[in-house]
Amino acid sequence: MQQARLSAAGAATLVLAALLAGCSTTVSDPANTWSPNRIQSEAKDELNSGAYDKAIPLFEKLEGRAAGTPMAQQAQLEKAYAQFKDGQKAEAIATLDRFMRLHPASPAIDYALYMKGIINFNDELGLFAFLSRQDLSERDQRAAKEAFESFQELVTRFPESRYTPDAQARMRYTVNALAQYDVHVARYYYTRGAFVAAINRAQQAIADYRDAPALEEALYILTRSYDQLNMPALRDDARRVLDQNYPNSVYLVRGLKGESKPWWQLW
Repeated sequence: MQQARLSAAGAATLVLAALLAGCSTTVSDPANTWSPNRIQSEAKDELNSGAYDKAIPLFEKLEGRAAGTPMAQQAQLEKAYAQFKDGQKAEAIATLDRFMRLHPASPAIDYALYMKGIINFNDELGLFAFLSRQDLSERDQRAAKEAFESFQELVTRFPESRYTPDAQARMRYTVNALAQYDVHVARYYYTRGAFVAAINRAQQAIADYRDAPALEEALYILTRSYDQLNMPALRDDARRVLDQNYPNSVYLVRGLKGESKPWWQLW
């Protein structure tokens, strides 16, 4: 019995010694002794070298050490960029939202809005992904709409911002992609014989995205769907609008991909 108690005591001593040894080998964070300027310099070096996972905690430390100063505000923005580049898109947007909430009068609000738009733009649309011929119209459009809203707020609030021209270009591209998405859905319904659903989605694209290139196909789908439903008056109205806006429409010649011969060529 006494031997068992001694063994238990010895085991406890060993555990305690191990814990103490672990504590004695703990390495303190050297950044704790750095000045804010040193932290900022080191964080930017990590950022520029692509070590975003190392830059993020340094910017967080700088934000705390320089609280209430322009340096801390800059650290928030730099951290958001590092999070974005590190693939932490939700975290980057949360950082930007927090920045705009805490510093509504900051001269960098236009940049924060631009960055928020860029993050969502890249998330679903890609950075000018049309150059790679990516079919954007078949993807979820929630992020695209959020990107458009951020760019729109930037353009409205800061028309003279250096970021506004690029934001406007991305807005136009986003509108075209959103219109293409609705038309893609309308085409999907049409080719499966869901003509009422095709009409509703084509009408939505026409109402929401005026002058977008995809509306040519939307009008054609509208025309064909009304014809399939034996609604000649509405069919002719849609065809008239198609002729007026796209007198040389390719859809009037070849129809949709995989579609049978257009109905007017049967006459």
